[in-house]
Amino acid sequence: MPKIVDHDQRRREIVEVTWKFIAREGIEKLNLRDLAAAAGYSNGAFKPYFPTRDSLLVATFRYVAEATDRRIAHSCKGLRGLGALEAFSREVLPLDELRRNEGRIAVHFWHLALADRALATVNAETMDRWRKLADGWFGEVLGAGHPKARAARDSMINFLMGAQISSVLDEAVNTAEALEDQLQYRLDALRRLSKES
Repeated sequence: MPKIVDHDQRRREIVEVTWKFIAREGIEKLNLRDLAAAAGYSNGAFKPYFPTRDSLLVATFRYVAEATDRRIAHSCKGLRGLGALEAFSREVLPLDELRRNEGRIAVHFWHLALADRALATVNAETMDRWRKLADGWFGEVLGAGHPKARAARDSMINFLMGAQISSVLDEAVNTAEALEDQLQYRLDALRRLSKES
């Protein structure tokens, strides 16, 4: 009898190996032949799942974004306002090795997304989801229709994205402790803004 293969599971395994490889080695060294060997598959075994390197990269970027989204949903469950914003921010900020690796992946993918519409689309979809989530929480903090809510939201998301870059390129300064301090600085500013409303 032929062996039954769970294709979804196989795709997940390949993507998990890929994102760990990119975090460790960088994207420039990524090729399907060496990746298959690292994962213990024969040369060409990825082709039925990911016919091109680009298709694998899109799936990998989407996988990392979805993993972050699952953590956000879990951490923010039952929270509102500032509490939800703080929990959301901590899931994106590179505060441990897993999230630093995600930051490394993001930096590589953003570079590629400048010239790749599929990767740019995955990034845009993630940012749109995060903005919609944050809109509700900023509304709870500042009140519906606050004139500075959008700027506050975008400033927070830009801080989170910038922290991913700076934790990779300037890790000695942007430690987990330093990023926690920066987050508290932003949350304190938001508290002050809410009192002015």
